[in-house]
Amino acid sequence: MPGKQISTAASGGPFRVRAEDADDLAVVSAYLQDAVLPVVEIAYDAPAERFVLVAARYRWEKAQRDAMAAKSDEPAERVHCGVRFDEVTAVKVRGVDPKTERDRMLNLLQIAWNDRGVELICADNVTIRLDVRRLACQVEDLGEPWPTVFRPTHDD
Repeated sequence: MPGKQISTAASGGPFRVRAEDADDLAVVSAYLQDAVLPVVEIAYDAPAERFVLVAARYRWEKAQRDAMAAKSDEPAERVHCGVRFDEVTAVKVRGVDPKTERDRMLNLLQIAWNDRGVELICADNVTIRLDVRRLACQVEDLGEPWPTVFRPTHDD
């Protein structure tokens, strides 16, 4: 079943998944919600039709396991995560200039799929839109997680 191969992230291992449809991308979006994206770590290779980024992903799956086990004193974690979209024909960026704001950090809120392609929606009205021929995304945790005292919160 294409795209449905999720690694052992829910049981504590690294997150690794392919997204090939809207349902797959919804899973990716949930795992990457509140990821910190350094603008310098975002790139588009037009000849290869590839868009890549490296983010500091909040490990929601660990936070949920700890909450279920009543381990609220356990530190939260982040981990570097690589994201790759293939078959990208164009990238449109709104709200940040990738050439002059390379030191800026973006807070990823959602990754959405619609009839125009993929949208990475960030805080502060920043949107990165990928025009794609088809959805072809790979996501993989890179390296070991590290503790963080900053836990994302959301207004209801």
